[in-house]
Amino acid sequence: MKITSWNVNGIRSVLKKDALLPFLTENNPDVFCVQETKAQAGEADVNAPGYTEYWYSAVKKGYSGTAVLSKTTPVSVRNGIPDEIQKRFSMGPDAYGDPNTEGRVLVVEYPQVFVVTVYTPNAKEDLSRVPLRQKQWDPAFLAYCKHLEKTKPVVFCGDFNVAHTEDDLANPKGNKGKHGFTDEERAGFQAMVDAGFIDTFRLFTRGNGHYTWWSNFGNARAKNSGWRIDYVMVSASLKDKVKAAEIHPLVMGSDHCPVSVTLEL
Repeated sequence: MKITSWNVNGIRSVLKKDALLPFLTENNPDVFCVQETKAQAGEADVNAPGYTEYWYSAVKKGYSGTAVLSKTTPVSVRNGIPDEIQKRFSMGPDAYGDPNTEGRVLVVEYPQVFVVTVYTPNAKEDLSRVPLRQKQWDPAFLAYCKHLEKTKPVVFCGDFNVAHTEDDLANPKGNKGKHGFTDEERAGFQAMVDAGFIDTFRLFTRGNGHYTWWSNFGNARAKNSGWRIDYVMVSASLKDKVKAAEIHPLVMGSDHCPVSVTLEL
C-alpha cells in the first residue's frame, strides 16, 4: 500500500496549475491524503481516474480542510476528533475560531490499517495559538490516534506545522523559539514519538537538507532553505512493513511538496 500526503495550499490553485493530476498519475498512490484544500466538496473538480474522493471541509469557506482520494472503498470514513476526546482536553474556540469546525482530521479505515490525514493548526507568528497546540490540539490528536490503535495499526500523515529536530529546518538557530520551532510544539511532536509512533522518513534518511515547505520569499525553495513539517507516522507494529519513505521536493504547485510511504501489508 502506497500512501502519499500533500498540503496543496488550495486544491483549486494546484489544479489550475495542472500540478495535481500529473503527480497522481506518476506517483500512483493507493491512498492520497490532502491538506489545506480551501474548498468545499463540489467546488473543485479533481476527477482523478480510479479514485473516489472523501472530503472534510471547514465550515468557513476557502479555509483549511482535508480530503482523501482512495483507489479502494474504505471500511469507514470518520470526520474530526470525537466529541468525547475534544471535551477531555477542553478543545474549543479561541480568538481564531473553532479548530473542531475547520476540517482538520479525516480518517479512512481499511481492513488492515487506519489512515489519518491531519492539518495541524499553525501556532501563529505571535505564538498566540501555542496554548491551543500545547494543551488541547496536540494531546487530543495523539489521544485519538492511540484510541484508533486499540483496534488496528494507524498511519497518520499531513502538515504538522512543526520541525521536530534541528535537522528538520535549514536555520535552527535563527528560528529557535519562533512559531513552528518552539519548545512546546516540538514537545508535542516528541510525545507522539514517545507514544510509539515512528517518523517513517527517518527510518531511511538522516541529516538535514530534506525539507517539505519553503517560504515564498527570498528565493527560499531554490536555495533549499526550508522546513520539514510534513510527515508520515506509523504505529510501531508497522515498522518492519515500511519499505520506503520519501519526500518529493521536485513536485511544484504548492509551497509544500508531497511526502509518501510504501507499506508491505
